[in-house]
Amino acid sequence: MALITHVNVCNADNEIYCCLRNKIVKLDVQQKEQFCQGCKMYAGEAEGYARGVTCVWEDVRVVSNPHVAVDPIEEFTHNQIREVPPEGPALFLYTTEW
Repeated sequence: MALITHVNVCNADNEIYCCLRNKIVKLDVQQKEQFCQGCKMYAGEAEGYARGVTCVWEDVRVVSNPHVAVDPIEEFTHNQIREVPPEGPALFLYTTEW
């Protein structure tokens, strides 16, 4: 998977989707100080937007790079979908070939 730059733009309620917390959060001073500043995915303010942050992380979805997220509910919903390979998730664990 490639690293994708996610530009998380605040909605009218100053909310964004936070990948670290896997939920919709208010982008306020507390969020930035307690979570953003210590997050390895945090890449700064959302350049070119009035409010928001930029985060970089591996995204299993097929999205543009950069990916601009303007609807935190939609972004949260799309990040809850996980595809399981047809072989099943444990196939690698039981393979005897090296």
